Amino acid sequence: MNQDQTNTKIVTVLLWITVMINMIFADIFSIIIEIVEGNVIDIPLDVTSMMGIAAVLTNIPILMIVLSWVLPYRFNRWANIVAAPLTIVYIIGGGAWLPHYFIIGGIEIVLLIIIVVRSLRWKA
Repeated sequence: MNQDQTNTKIVTVLLWITVMINMIFADIFSIIIEIVEGNVIDIPLDVTSMMGIAAVLTNIPILMIVLSWVLPYRFNRWANIVAAPLTIVYIIGGGAWLPHYFIIGGIEIVLLIIIVVRSLRWKA
């Protein structure tokens, strides 16, 4: 593996890690707000089904941390091009109308767009 391939993989892994950490903190902050305000979190569908869906969708960025490092170039490139937009949809769909979520979600979306752009420009 040449230096450019290694650098692209490292940057991509770091971007996915940053997205994942932001996703975790967005959820933590949202839960804190709900607890402090004494609200009940409004979850569409039944909670068991919704958490099952969330578990699957949350595993996309979690798995991309590892897959971005271990997959060969061609699969790696396409996995990032597909996974980043799916994660953007998840972020928007699971978002909250709260200031911290606009900030964190905005940062996540920018990072995911960077992942897509870098992946599209990535040459073997």
